[in-house]
Amino acid sequence: MKLHLKNKIFRILCLPLLFISCSSDLDFNQVDDFKLEPIFVGNLVYFDVPANQFFDDGAEQAIAFDAQEFDVFKNKFFKDNLVKAEFNFEITNTINRPFTISLILLDNNDQQLQTLRYEAPAYSGTTTVLQFNEIFQNERLDLLKQTTKLAFLINLKAGPPLNENTTGTLKLRSSATAYTEIK
Repeated sequence: MKLHLKNKIFRILCLPLLFISCSSDLDFNQVDDFKLEPIFVGNLVYFDVPANQFFDDGAEQAIAFDAQEFDVFKNKFFKDNLVKAEFNFEITNTINRPFTISLILLDNNDQQLQTLRYEAPAYSGTTTVLQFNEIFQNERLDLLKQTTKLAFLINLKAGPPLNENTTGTLKLRSSATAYTEIK
């Protein structure tokens, strides 16, 4: 019986505490100022072309071309929320010939929107890693959002002749960083 009385007294004393609290006025308009800024990083393009692939059927091939779909902007999220994009390229040439590497951004009609060109000097005994960055904002970002294909054009420049036994490679690694803002 004493235990029941103690519980009853405890409940009576604690009940008023439930109605006493500290609070401040809530401002639900703060949600209008809320924004998320996620950043996404991913691989863009990679290739590693041996020197002997620039030699075909007994002749040196001065140009190599490849195009691929770039459907990132079919995704409504990126099209609507992307505020900045950055492409990072790393080129290593261990072939004794210089190259020009062009990245061509194409739209739905295969119309050229932008061309990014990079020079890779001939290998001279020491491996050189070249790094290039491209930043897309404002009007340039609008052009990027229209891109549906990426085309690569590799131009072999003048130098010592290549054959099926020529050593070395032309490597390109690239990544993309997408800065988004969600309000």
